[in-house]
Amino acid sequence: MNRRPLWPLAVLLVMVAGLAAALLLAPARTAPTESSREVVFVRGMIQHHAQAVDMATRIRDRSRDRTLRSLALDIVLSQQEQIGQMRGWLTLWGRPWGGQGMDAAHARAMGMATPAEVNTLDTQPVAAAEVTFLQLMRRHHQGALAMVTPVLDQPSRPEVQALARQIQATQAAEIRLMDSLLAQRSASPLPTPGGTGSMDGMDMTHPDGDTHH
Repeated sequence: MNRRPLWPLAVLLVMVAGLAAALLLAPARTAPTESSREVVFVRGMIQHHAQAVDMATRIRDRSRDRTLRSLALDIVLSQQEQIGQMRGWLTLWGRPWGGQGMDAAHARAMGMATPAEVNTLDTQPVAAAEVTFLQLMRRHHQGALAMVTPVLDQPSRPEVQALARQIQATQAAEIRLMDSLLAQRSASPLPTPGGTGSMDGMDMTHPDGDTHH
């Protein structure tokens, strides 16, 4: 299905602002290596955020529920900004944007939807698609909360920890909102994704044993 991007100029400006903030505000420290906790986290979270933006854009195109549309817009704008910030860090660290991310099995364990699940947001009747979006996005957010845990619990660069705390606070609040929207629709959440509390299957250390630089 062809789709025209929403608010292309606004999204571009958000991403440019995120890149600029990351490049200007990140402390001048030794750049993390390819296998560092920071690079692994940032790459995985960019991949995770990109799907959230896709799903939120799809449901906002179709839904007429003001609260749901507002939630979807918040996800699009906030997570696009964070993608820009994280890409800025990768640039600053001399790391390519397109390096290795999560494989399909690990992405699933971190709450990401399958392509078929994402496509149902376009094909289901609107009311059903709203429920599916809330269920998929709630599980997606649970996966993000699991992804930030190692960054918050173990030594990491302060700017990356600050982003992890922001993601934790924002997405926990959005889960509570989605719970209320599901309850209004007499719908139940999906089971919690696997791999909770860790980035299972991803190397979070340097080959030399250093965990964060």
